[in-house]
Parts: sequence; C-alpha cells; structure tokens
Amino acid sequence: MKALVKTRPEPGLELVEVPMPTVRPTDVLIKVRRTGICGTDLHIANWDGWAQANITTPLIVGHELCGDIVEVGAAVEDLEVGMFVSVEGHYVCGRCRACLAGNRHLCIKTRGIGVQIDGAFAEYIAVPAGNVWVHRHDVDPDVAAIFDPFGNAVHTALQFNCLGEDVLVSGAGPIGIMAALVAKHAGARHVVITDLSDERLALATSLGIDTTINVARERVKDVWDHLNLREGFDIGLEMSGAGPALREMIANMTHGGKIAMLGIPSQEISLDLAKVVFSMLTIRGVYGREIFETWYAMSVLLQSGLDISGVITDRFSHTEHEAAFAAAASGGSGKVVMSWDDWPPPPPATRGRRHERPPA
Repeated sequence: MKALVKTRPEPGLELVEVPMPTVRPTDVLIKVRRTGICGTDLHIANWDGWAQANITTPLIVGHELCGDIVEVGAAVEDLEVGMFVSVEGHYVCGRCRACLAGNRHLCIKTRGIGVQIDGAFAEYIAVPAGNVWVHRHDVDPDVAAIFDPFGNAVHTALQFNCLGEDVLVSGAGPIGIMAALVAKHAGARHVVITDLSDERLALATSLGIDTTINVARERVKDVWDHLNLREGFDIGLEMSGAGPALREMIANMTHGGKIAMLGIPSQEISLDLAKVVFSMLTIRGVYGREIFETWYAMSVLLQSGLDISGVITDRFSHTEHEAAFAAAASGGSGKVVMSWDDWPPPPPATRGRRHERPPA
C-alpha cells in the first residue's frame, strides 16, 4: 500500500510503498478515505527541534482520518465491515489511575498515532477497536476526517458553560475558529476572536463570528463599548499558545473569569500573577478530547445544526501532498484535507481550495 512516511531524520516526507498493517484480534482494518493535516504533521515534515526530540524514523505520519472498516479482528464483537468511522488517535494504557477511573484522556502513558505509532497518512490503517468512533448519522467525509481537531475545539469550548456569557477566543486557526463556532452554538452572548492574520479573521467572519480583532492594529479593550461590556469577558479560550495573547486575555477578563488554555507555548510565558489572584481567575489546561464523551458532544452538535465544513479551505489528493503541506503551512488557510480515495484529481488550474469536493 502507499503511505506518506518520514523515512529519514531530515526535512521532507515521501510517498512510498509499505507493507499492509497487521490486524491483531482486537483491531479493525480501515480503508482510509480522508485525512487532515495537523500542526504536528508540519513539525514532523519540517524536522524541527520538537520533531528531532520526539520522532523515531521511519514513521507513517498523520492522525486525523476517516474511513471504512474492511476487516474485523477475531475478538471484536461490536464492529462490522462497512461501518464508516473516525479514530481517536490517543492510545491509552487502561491501567493507570486515570484510566481505571474512566478518565482515559488523562492517561499518563498516552501514545499517539503518527507520532509514537505508525499513523493515518496511508491507504489502510489498523487500530484497536476501542479507538474507533462509528458515525451513525450522515457526516461529510471531509468533516469526519477532522473529528480529532474538532474534538479539541469542543473539549476546550465546553470546559465552562457558555450560555449567555461573553467569550474571547485568541487564535483564529482552524481549531480556534471551530471553538468560537461551538461557543456561539452553545448560546454565548458575544464571541470575539483575535489573530494576526487578516485572512484567517476573514474566514472566521464568513463562518458567522461577528466580532474579529487583528491585535496587530487593535486592542481587545477597544471593542468593549461596541459590545456593551462593562466588566470584561466571562470566558476565555486561549488557542494560540502566544504569550502576548494570553496576557491580553487575562487583562480583559472579568473578576471570576475562566480561561481554558489549549494553545501550546513554544517557550516560557511571563504573566502578572497578581492580576490572576486579585481577579480570582481560573486558568485550566486542556489537552486532546474526553474519550469518548467529547465525541458524543461532537456528533450531537452536528446533528443539532452546527456546521464546521467551512473551516476546510483546501482539498488535495494524497498524491499532491507537497502542495497540501504547503497550503497548511501558509498561515492563511483553514483545515487542509487529503483524499485517499480513487477519485481523479482536478486539472492543475483548479487545485487547492478550489477543488470540488470528491464524492463521498
């Protein structure tokens, strides 16, 4: 089968022929339809310092996927060939304190596909049956492919009750935009999103986020009067990992405000902790998704009318992986999805974000 592999400890990925994965008794084999490109994949492709410290080559990369079950292990009883599924990419030990308490997302021994384990950028992948999420209602395959980052957004946005609250989101990347959409869908009064990219802020506006701020030109405090805010924001969703964004968020929170922090800083951040203390702020770190409580929430949100499909701005065949990764690294795109189906790519003049969606 074909797979996109980090073959050597150096920049770049190669589309090469690899053996079919082994299907253990507790596994299922999935024919991959679509995959999404994540920031982690960009780190691995670029072979930056993080990748050099955490990745062992050779490795099939990728962890955002959907596909169809084509083989079921002998010990699997509740899954069937033909089911359309997405995959929880975090493998947990099942025996640590958190796992035994039912908090698998807190497993201290978590391993990830496409990072510690061969991943999803391939024609087929074998995964434990316990990591499979079955789509039991119609879901666009492109959307099903990004359930992993959608889960990050939902997990973050629902850390605190948004109903009737004023929500500030820092970072208008795909996950930040999805988190803003979730907060709005969950009944927030005002949702404001900030970024440095006009293109990404324009995407957020086009998807229904009413107030956007380019913090290179405008301060968050400048929108208070427009939104009739008197004391600050009730909830903050920090999705950027940027020190200035977190400091600006803290400065604009009301007393007793709550911040959910998903963004991963690339270096230490200095904070005015006196502001945190005197304003009695809560700052909660967020990682991954609750397995599988967040997945239930994702499916229900889609069934209740939330539309995240617009956050996908670029579609490519897996044979165009270099162009796909370039789009994902551009800083102005939303989610980038690669197809592993046998659909013919469009002519060169229509590639990238102008792709017609391939057939489901």
